[in-house]
Amino acid sequence: MLQPKRTSFRKMHKGRVSGIKKQTLHFGSFGLQACSTGKLKASVIESMRRVMTRKLKRQGQIWIRIFPDIVVSEKPAEVRMGKGKGSPSYWICRIQKGQVLFELDGVPKSLALQALKLALHKCPIPSHILSLH
Repeated sequence: MLQPKRTSFRKMHKGRVSGIKKQTLHFGSFGLQACSTGKLKASVIESMRRVMTRKLKRQGQIWIRIFPDIVVSEKPAEVRMGKGKGSPSYWICRIQKGQVLFELDGVPKSLALQALKLALHKCPIPSHILSLH
């Protein structure tokens, strides 16, 4: 799964997801664009990439335009409040409205749309498919 090799600090603040990103396709002919703000876990990004790779049968190219660089800490179940912050649990990526998540190229239009539709079903954030044509 995706995560940074080194970080300055072990734990991070929660932060906010705000703003609008007017992003267009830079690498591929087809893409997946977020319709609203939210957060994506590294495991969700990996499952979306996997389902597209399997549908495309490893032909063409996939660009992942997002990276989970924020760690989320959790306390174990049934633990009382206090006694410090929990241990790092998983990595997330903040997604802004309009941000391109994935891009595809080198495959026929019908196959690219099928692969992106499968990835759409895995995505917890409302999103839609972009194309250059």
